[in-house]
Amino acid sequence: MHKHFIINCILVVTLLTGIALSAKAQTAMALSLDDARQHALQHNKNLRNAGLNIDEAGLMTREVIAQGLPQVNATVDYNNFFGSTASLGAMPGMTIEFNPTSNLGVSLTQLIFSGSYIVGIQSAKLYEEITRTSFEQTELEILAQVTQAYYLSLIAMEARTIVGNNLDNLRDLLEKTRAMVDVGMAEEVDFDQLSVQFGMLNDALRAADRQLELALNMLRLQMGLTADTEISLTDDLEGILDQADFGTSLTKAFELQSNPNYRMLTLQTEIAEKQVNMERAAYLPTLSGFYNYTEKLLKAEFDITPNHVIGLNLSIPIFSSGVRQSRVRQARINYEIAENQQELASEQLLIQEKQLRFNLNNAIEQFESQKANLEVARRVFNNINDKYQQGMLSSLDLTTANNNYLQAENSYITAVLQLLEAQVEMDKLLRLF
Repeated sequence: MHKHFIINCILVVTLLTGIALSAKAQTAMALSLDDARQHALQHNKNLRNAGLNIDEAGLMTREVIAQGLPQVNATVDYNNFFGSTASLGAMPGMTIEFNPTSNLGVSLTQLIFSGSYIVGIQSAKLYEEITRTSFEQTELEILAQVTQAYYLSLIAMEARTIVGNNLDNLRDLLEKTRAMVDVGMAEEVDFDQLSVQFGMLNDALRAADRQLELALNMLRLQMGLTADTEISLTDDLEGILDQADFGTSLTKAFELQSNPNYRMLTLQTEIAEKQVNMERAAYLPTLSGFYNYTEKLLKAEFDITPNHVIGLNLSIPIFSSGVRQSRVRQARINYEIAENQQELASEQLLIQEKQLRFNLNNAIEQFESQKANLEVARRVFNNINDKYQQGMLSSLDLTTANNNYLQAENSYITAVLQLLEAQVEMDKLLRLF
C-alpha cells in the first residue's frame, strides 16, 4: 500500500510538472518588430483607456443633446387629511371636509431656444474630437515606445553576444597561455594579466545579462504582457539596419497641421473660444414649452383644477451686478492664453523638426565612422593575437589590443543605438509608424 501511494504521488508530480511546462511553453512568444507593435496596439492598457475615453466622450455628447430634447416625467401622489374640515367665512355653518386625494400627473417639457444649449453641443463635439486626437497621440507614443524597447533589447542581446564571444576567445587564450607557462614559453605574469582580463569580462557578461532582462521587461510592459511571459525576438540588429529607411526619415516634409500635439492645442483653443460664446450666451433669454396632464384618482369634494395645462416659460436675464460680464472677460483671457500656447507649440515643433533632422544626420555619420573603426580594431586585434601566440609580443600588448577592440565594439553598439533612437524620434514626429 505504501508503495502504491509513492507511485501515485510520482504520477501526480509528473502530471503537474508537465502541465506547468506546457503552460510555460504556451506563454512563450516569438515576436518580430511588427508583431510587437500590433500586440501593443491591442493590449496596451494606456491605449485601452484612451479608447474608453472616446466612448465616454461620445456618451457625453449624447447627454448634452438629450438635454434639449423632449423630457417626459410622471408623478403619483396620495394625500390624506384625517377628516379635517374648513369653514367658509362668508357662509356661516357651511364647512367642507377634506377627503383623501390622489393624482397621476404626466408632464412634457421641450426646450425651444437656449444659447447655452447650442454652444454646449458644439463644445461637447469638440471634446469628443479632442479624445480622438488624444487616442492618436497615445497610439503614436506606444508605437514609438515599443519600437525603442525592441531596439534596446536587440542592442542588449548584441552587447551580450559580443562580451560572450570575447570571453570564449579569452578563455581559450588563457588555456593556451597556461600551457605555454608550463613549458617555459611564457611568463606567469602573462597568465595573471589575462586572468584579470577574464574576470573583468565575466563581470561585464553578468551586467549584460541584467541589461538584457531590463530591456525585455520594458518591452513586456509596453506590449501589455505579464512579467512571466517569455519572449524571443525574431528580428536581428543587422536586418533592422538593412531595412531602415533613413532617406525617407530625412526627406519627408513635416506637416504641422497633422501633428497630434499641435492639433490637440488647436482644439483646446477652439474650446476656449466656445467658452467665450458660452458666457456670452448667458445674456440671451431661454424659452421652453410644457404640457401637463393630471388624472384625479381620488377627488376632493371641491376641485376646480384642470386636467390639461399647456404653456411657455421665458427666462430673461436682466441684471447680475457684473457677474456675467466678469465671466466673459475671464473666458476671453483664457482664450488668449490658449492662442499663445498654440503659437508657442508651433514654434517649438518647427525647431524640434530641425533639431531631429540634425540629430539623425549626425547619428548616421557617427554610425559609419564607428563601423569603420570597428573593422580596423578587429584587424589589429587579430594581428596582435597571432603574433602573441607565436611568442612575438607580450600579454600586455594583447590585453591592450583586446581592450581597444572591446572599446571599439562598445562605441559601435552605442552608435547603432543612437542611430535607431534618432530615427524613432524623427519617425514619431513625421508619423511614419
